[in-house]
Amino acid sequence: MTKNVLVLCGAGQIGLAITRRVASGKKIVIGDKNESNAKHVETILNEAGFDAISYPLDLASKPSILQFIKHAQHHGPITTFINAAGVSPSQASIETILDVDLTGTACLLEEIGHVIEPYGTGVTISSQSGYRMAQLTQEEDTALATTPVDQLKDLPLLQINQIQDTLHAYQLAKRCSGKRVMAQAVKWGQKKARLNAISPGIIVTPLALDEFNGPRGDFYKEMFAKSPAGRPGTADEVAHLAALLLSEEGAFITGSDFLIDGGATAQFFYGDFTS
Repeated sequence: MTKNVLVLCGAGQIGLAITRRVASGKKIVIGDKNESNAKHVETILNEAGFDAISYPLDLASKPSILQFIKHAQHHGPITTFINAAGVSPSQASIETILDVDLTGTACLLEEIGHVIEPYGTGVTISSQSGYRMAQLTQEEDTALATTPVDQLKDLPLLQINQIQDTLHAYQLAKRCSGKRVMAQAVKWGQKKARLNAISPGIIVTPLALDEFNGPRGDFYKEMFAKSPAGRPGTADEVAHLAALLLSEEGAFITGSDFLIDGGATAQFFYGDFTS
């Protein structure tokens, strides 16, 4: 009997935690540019009683995205989508961040939207960084939300000479992600399918540990220390929220972006955090 397919993009701790909550009875198709990471998550899931398989996926390449989706469809109808793929400001150049976190994510959301089954659900992991930059104009937000993917990097605000550093590029990419989710949710809604974003703060993962040891490590440590929660979060806490959004209990939620950061953004704007 053909199973419904859950597509997991990004073989990291957050994607894995979400998948373990919602993948029972589904075929799990894992995509990651790092094939050894994807195989590792495949093994973890299969040894825990799930049914998983992995394929290469490079978010910076539209042909790779399309090929990955084709592999997933081979296993059955795609009913659940989890995107936790991406790079961080300490891992990549401005150009790579724009290619992966901005245009790559925009392409993935659009292409999955073409094949998601009626009443399917999806969630993409964004970041609190999209909330921590200066407000954009309505015209800029609309352009980020609706510009065709292959023209996104032609926008004036995304020109390299307008981007200060990798953190600024990351903030723009995550702002774009939230806006693309809103626009794509309208299109997904034609199938009664739902799409939402989650914007975590500091979550303890290998990627976060890279940030702690990177050039802005002290900034991030101060961020969670001064937040109302007083600590970083865990992948499982993000997964609790994702499970709601992907379930019938979340049936009235679509086109939204949920900030889950222990209050760090609130502290940044309205507390005594001044770094």
